Amino acid sequence: MAHPIEFYFDFSSPYGYLAGEKINALAAKQGRTVNWRPILLGAVFKVNGQKPLTMIPMKDSYAVRDIVRSARFMGLPIKMPSKFPINGIAPTRAFYWLNERNATQAQQFALACFRALFVDDQDISKPEVVAAVAKTLGIAEGEILDAMNSEAVKDTTRKAVDAAIAAGVFGSPYVVVDGEPFWGADRLDQVARWMEKGPW
Repeated sequence: MAHPIEFYFDFSSPYGYLAGEKINALAAKQGRTVNWRPILLGAVFKVNGQKPLTMIPMKDSYAVRDIVRSARFMGLPIKMPSKFPINGIAPTRAFYWLNERNATQAQQFALACFRALFVDDQDISKPEVVAAVAKTLGIAEGEILDAMNSEAVKDTTRKAVDAAIAAGVFGSPYVVVDGEPFWGADRLDQVARWMEKGPW
């Protein structure tokens, strides 16, 4: 059986949102599953000195234009959030807590958070907003709020982010297929080709 592919993303990444909407179906066509692995780009940027595209002079206006255009190209709705970028710690912690219990539900939660931010303009940096998103999936708000404040969940999140950085993950989305890395939502066609036919 083919190995799962690794999907690294940050909840504040619009390109991560676009890839997240497509990655499972893409993998399923080749009989693959996907391991979803949220990261924190803030931690990554401390290591490599990067900044969010929308905070870089001259790139900022292009980045927004490209994000919206890319969403149209991929047939996906998007509305750039009024607060952007946001800190993704709350949804990331919630994800890892859920993932230990139900990986499928955790992926549904991740997509719901992406849509809350990039379609409905909800500030998912706020734990209470994250809890409200989780409630739509039948998850008790109080339970997930407690989980986000749990030292064990905080430690799991730190370890996951550190492991991603150690593995060379520097952006979102970042997809690894059989050891081969692909960075960017615009690389999904290459991901599909690699899964189907292997290296070129």
